[in-house]
Amino acid sequence: MEYFVKSGNPEKQRVACVIAGIFDRRNPSDAARTLDEASNGTIGGIMRRGDMDGKLGQTLVLHNLTGVFCDRVLLVGLGRERDFDESAFRRVHVAAARALRGTGAIDAIDYLTHLQVKGRDFCWNVQQAALVFTGEYYRFDAMRGAKAREELPKTKLERLTFDVPRRSDLPAGEKGLVEALAIDKGVSLAKDLGNLPGNVCTPGYLAEQAQKLADAGKFKARILEQAELEKLGMGSFLSVSKGSRQPPKLIVLEYLKGPKGEKPVALVGKGLTFDAGGISIKPADKMDEMKFDMCGGAAVLGAFAAVAELKLPINLVGVVPASENLPDGQANKPGDVVTSMAGITIEILNTDAEGRLILCDALTYAEKTFEPAVCIDMATLTGACVVALGSHASGLFSNHSGLARSLLSAGEQIGDRLWELPLWPEYESQIKSEFADVANIATVGAREAGAIIGATFLHKFTRKMRWAHLDIAGTAWHGKKATGRPVPMLVQYLSDYAAKLQEEA
Repeated sequence: MEYFVKSGNPEKQRVACVIAGIFDRRNPSDAARTLDEASNGTIGGIMRRGDMDGKLGQTLVLHNLTGVFCDRVLLVGLGRERDFDESAFRRVHVAAARALRGTGAIDAIDYLTHLQVKGRDFCWNVQQAALVFTGEYYRFDAMRGAKAREELPKTKLERLTFDVPRRSDLPAGEKGLVEALAIDKGVSLAKDLGNLPGNVCTPGYLAEQAQKLADAGKFKARILEQAELEKLGMGSFLSVSKGSRQPPKLIVLEYLKGPKGEKPVALVGKGLTFDAGGISIKPADKMDEMKFDMCGGAAVLGAFAAVAELKLPINLVGVVPASENLPDGQANKPGDVVTSMAGITIEILNTDAEGRLILCDALTYAEKTFEPAVCIDMATLTGACVVALGSHASGLFSNHSGLARSLLSAGEQIGDRLWELPLWPEYESQIKSEFADVANIATVGAREAGAIIGATFLHKFTRKMRWAHLDIAGTAWHGKKATGRPVPMLVQYLSDYAAKLQEEA
């Protein structure tokens, strides 16, 4: 699919489809009104007959209108004009993308990008429209046989253009499209990795893909093997992999395109390529979804792909501990005590709380190796976060209010939202151990504040850094498909961070 930005009159477009909007109570948008006038009131007549009344997400395809050059007009309901906001903008584009896919159109022009959204410009309009279309048209068929892939229905759409009202708006629109396509590259990579089954996407495979990504983006990648991890004293990380025949990998990425000497931003992602729970084995129901337990690591790779595509002037490092968590005679047992790279001893009371065991050593490695200005980790860490927030927002915890505000703002801007939860010292008493420095689950109030307890454990290893933890257990996948989140939010945050550095230079 090719994407473009232009400025032109809707009635003069020689394309297979023009997309225009109708507000509730049959109130046409400017583009729809222009098409109506050119077609001698055809659209108005259709609205009067009740075929399109403008309800949010409603669609109607019109063919061969007189007075216009396009083959089709796709009308999309916009809802009430006074209620039209960022969410409505995205929803009408979802409706448009799905309706357009059902037509035989090979090219189309979107005039919904003319719509006014309070506080947003045409850069944002085009960016969001493009992200919706690329997201809706994403397919994962890599695991199907060649014959089955050939027989799958394919969209005929080859070219999509986003229109802006004036030629002076073209630079903003083009900027938005460039950003969207770069973000989509990262999101698609994260989705592909997440959707792969655990027998394909192993720790070794994840490391190979990281190396390929670094080679293509012209930045550095290092893969630390088990012997190196042992020398570093990563007893917590290594304990998780003991039940697996797949050796663990620590993936380290370095994209250093920012000011010389500027401390980097560090991204740390949980790369558990399959999580059966270990000895504390999970129920069989939906265990197949535990291939998604590496989505935090996939998001780190996706963010690097987008940053490299955008050539952001920033220093960025990534650390992804990759492992499996399976039951075996060598696996962790409830009650085992291990020593982390930080020297903190951990009593493992539940082997299924393994994400924090691999992340704590990765966080220590990031701190000691890079001394980052900011460190952000992301993990499908707790089912408790899904209970608290559902699938709409990722959980955010931070020991620095400015960092939390920047991440929240980036999420609102891009539509990949977060919600901040407390990280108060009172919770620390719940992970006290009788036999070690800390327990990996709550020893008091076992069913209380599970997401906060996970973040509190990680905070024991991050006190010297400006740090944020993203619990993406509810947002990294939906149904049986990876979402690519929180790649959009990360890229928006890093773009804002790079812009701030340039302003201060």
